[in-house]
Amino acid sequence: MSCGEPHETDCSEVLDHLYEFLDSEMPDVDRDKFKQHFTECSPCLEKYGLEEAVKKLVKRCCGHDDVPTDLRAKVLGRLDLIRSGQAVPEHEVTAAPVTPVSPVSPVSPVSPQES
Repeated sequence: MSCGEPHETDCSEVLDHLYEFLDSEMPDVDRDKFKQHFTECSPCLEKYGLEEAVKKLVKRCCGHDDVPTDLRAKVLGRLDLIRSGQAVPEHEVTAAPVTPVSPVSPVSPVSPQES
């Protein structure tokens, strides 16, 4: 996405690192560049506002549950792989297979005379 206007920081760079900005996980100098970009670029500002609203909604609705440490480590590890451009093995991407549950046989209705 690009607004078509030249900026010191390109729209694609801003959008690629939007969550790092939202989570305050980037150096202050980069945050300042992003803030400047948002003042100049209304499409990126709109995308930022939407993502910020979604993040607040998720926090409000789901923010009380602790994330298991191993799950957090796995997610962060995969994000590092993706950011570094490495391929993520297929077996690590898919969820564990679900054990099939045998179907429950339907219960036939009992008439009052049979009970």
